[in-house]
Amino acid sequence: MVEFHLPMLGFAAFSGTGKTTLLSQIIPLLRAKGHRIGVIKHTHHNIDIDKPGKDSYVLRKSGADQMILASRYRTALIIEKADSTKEPELQDVLDNLQTDSLDLVLVEGFKLAKINKIELHRQALGKPYLHPNDPNIIAIAVEDKESKDFPIDSLDLNNPEQIADYIVKTLLS
Repeated sequence: MVEFHLPMLGFAAFSGTGKTTLLSQIIPLLRAKGHRIGVIKHTHHNIDIDKPGKDSYVLRKSGADQMILASRYRTALIIEKADSTKEPELQDVLDNLQTDSLDLVLVEGFKLAKINKIELHRQALGKPYLHPNDPNIIAIAVEDKESKDFPIDSLDLNNPEQIADYIVKTLLS
């Protein structure tokens, strides 16, 4: 298991299942219950939040290995990776979080990470279940029309309130 001092929960699913959509519905519900949420999202795309011509871009491109862009509204940390052939490890990403202002970390992606996860599954996509091969999946969220007995907790994928309540009960109580 990945070692971390805050409650952490991953969301594992194949592309197109609705991970981001569900998280964008769950986060406001958890915040309304008074919880401070951090999110880590893994992507396989070459991201660049900096814009050519901006001072931060010029400084980063001049050779800075790390660039922090800070304002009173938000702070962004950009870390240049020397080895772009290797995917990041969740543990390394966790080390960048400012945890003193968080109660819970939600992780989208990092499907193989050894953390507690909720599997999201849409039968219409025709993809296999993940939980039979991943002992870290503690619950599965499926569409209500999919009726099956699961060996783990079963949630309604289309009911973000139920999933938020499950997270509070399981990780934050």
